[in-house]
Amino acid sequence: MDLPFSCSAFLFSCFISLIIFSTVAFGATFTFVNKCEYTVWPGLLANAGSPRLDTTGFELPQDSTRSFTAPTGWSGRFWGRTGCTFPSSGPGSCRTGDCGSGETECNGSGAAPPATLAEFTLGGGGGGGGLDFYDVSLVDGYNLPMIVEASGGSGMCASTGCVTDLNRVCPAELRVKGGEACTSACEAFGSPEYCCSGAFNSPAACRPSVYSQMFKTVCPRSYSYAYDDPTSTFTCSAADYTITFCPSMPSQKSSKEPTPTATTTGSGATTITDASQSGSDPNMGGSSFGVTGSVPGSGSQEMMGDGSWLAGLAMGNSARVSCGTHFLYLNFLFLGFAALSLSRILGSPTFL
Repeated sequence: MDLPFSCSAFLFSCFISLIIFSTVAFGATFTFVNKCEYTVWPGLLANAGSPRLDTTGFELPQDSTRSFTAPTGWSGRFWGRTGCTFPSSGPGSCRTGDCGSGETECNGSGAAPPATLAEFTLGGGGGGGGLDFYDVSLVDGYNLPMIVEASGGSGMCASTGCVTDLNRVCPAELRVKGGEACTSACEAFGSPEYCCSGAFNSPAACRPSVYSQMFKTVCPRSYSYAYDDPTSTFTCSAADYTITFCPSMPSQKSSKEPTPTATTTGSGATTITDASQSGSDPNMGGSSFGVTGSVPGSGSQEMMGDGSWLAGLAMGNSARVSCGTHFLYLNFLFLGFAALSLSRILGSPTFL
């Protein structure tokens, strides 16, 4: 027999509440992956008003990963430090991305430019309609390749970042650390037109410079200057994120990606020749990472898409089970979401 309307409506509301509880209350899981041929020391900085995560900096050896969970409403930035030494006898330092703490933990300090930055605001940060906002920024310069990929969320959820080695095409006047990093024109010259400051502190007044255009040509989805929002900020809802340093090129490419070349003319103008091959995604600076959309393999979509018992439970259409049996199903569902939430808090990818 059909379920009474009040029973099915109650069960449906409980089901929706469980989904909201599991995805909103615990924000997102950030997973850091190091595919560089050397150790990277990620730095983590929460914005003012956001809680500190489990760490503010750590060592990430080659081919290793580490994950953290951040609550909804959290905002901050991540970056990779390179060439670090932290001796037991005293303060240490990093060749690029140094936060000045003298130790592995950054303790609330940000990256010294130049550094490739991944920036996040989870759940909209007030007025965002529950969306996550994220970007990869080259405004403070560049020190190593990085991409951000969303998983398990809904919306466009595009991948973003820069996989091209900008250090190999960096103009001489922006090259620092012996070619290990490429600084911004603002940092190099300090003039208001490059820094979007003073009389240039508005989108109308501050326009892309030849240097920011160079960054944009090589890495079209990354922030290239302060007012580069329309093509560089991405959104997703209720997703987890993977931040990969030195991402490998897709296996389907037939040959190695040619390196773009930078040419400085006698007049001082810098031009970029982008030798990307066909079949690669120009938006990622030579990578084929693109819009991922919502993940079709998530459990809730599989169950509801194949007409299974969960879809019938949510819609109150099952004629073969009683209200009490549905409560039993709901109990198992609650335990599953509770286990998932606990695994995200503990940072254990193998809990379920």
